[in-house]
Order: sequence, then C-alpha cells, then structure tokens
Amino acid sequence: MRKIRGLPLFLLILVLTSLACMINVGGPDYSSLPTIPVSAEAAASIQDEIRRAIEAAAQTGVITVNLTEPQITSYLASRLQTDPSLQQSDNKPLITEPQVYLRDGQMQIYGKTQQGLFTANIGILVNMGVDANGQPQIEVASADFGPFPAPEGLKDAITAMVREAYTGSLGPVATGLRIESIAIANGVMTVTGRVR
Repeated sequence: MRKIRGLPLFLLILVLTSLACMINVGGPDYSSLPTIPVSAEAAASIQDEIRRAIEAAAQTGVITVNLTEPQITSYLASRLQTDPSLQQSDNKPLITEPQVYLRDGQMQIYGKTQQGLFTANIGILVNMGVDANGQPQIEVASADFGPFPAPEGLKDAITAMVREAYTGSLGPVATGLRIESIAIANGVMTVTGRVR
C-alpha cells in the first residue's frame, strides 16, 4: 500500500523534470556533417589572412582572401553573442552552436534556436556573389527554422553581418577594392578582387 502512495509523487517529479528539459522539435538534420571547431584564435586569424592578402596585393594589385569554415564559424559564434541585431528579445542568441559549411557554391549555416521550452535545428543557405559595383552580393536562398517561423528581419541581419565582416575586416582597403569573384567550395571561400 505504501508503494502505491509514492507513485503519484514519483510521476509528478518525472513530469516536472521532463518539463525542465528542452524539447527538440526537429528541423534540418546536419548530424552527418563534420563538427567545425570554434575558437577565438580562428576568428582572430581572419585579420592575419586579410593582412597577408593586402601585402601580396601591394605587389600585384590583385587581392585574394581565403577564409575557412573554422574562421567563419568562429567569427559568427562571436558575433551571435555580442550583436543585439542577432539576438532574440530575451537577449539570447538567435542561433546557438553555429556551424558554417562552405560547400557547393553556398555558405550553409546550421545551428539551434530556442523558443520557450522548445529547441529546433535550423539551416540557412546563403548565396554569395558580386554586384555590378564590385561589392559583395548576399542572398539568403532559404531559411529553415524547423516548425518555428523564420525571425523577422533575418535576411537583413545576416546580410548586414556578412557585409560588416567584409568592410570591417578589410578596413580602409575595402573602399578601394573591387571584388571580381567569390568562390565557395571544399570548405574555403575565396574572394578575389583588384585594388583600385
């Protein structure tokens, strides 16, 4: 008889424990892709790559910048923590555990998002190109937030982030740079241009 009375208390504890946990409600599956490491060193190494490219361009007039998946993933992870435009109303990052893959001509951004007790995997495909003025052209091809609606202003926030990364990283050279091509393949984004 004593064991039966303890059963409702056990069930109540079990229910409360399960409610305290996040419930994953799906979204795009990217578990078959390799995990991209995130580090402050990788994010900072973008500046080293830009410096190298600028020094080489001083000789030839042609600038070529190669950015890797760990560099871009680390940069995005840092920005998501500090940029209010990439955060939800409760100041949590719009995307947690970001992973950026540079494959098949696209920047593929994956991660997780949270709304209340629910989490979902997300996938954002970004096409990168060059406009007629030699500036980066960024187009969000698709945004899959699982069962959640894509956040308002997502396209603008991602476009602004990529544009700022471009101008912020290149600094004063960016104003005198005309991009000729952006190629994305095999884990590397190669930006080629000419110094005016």
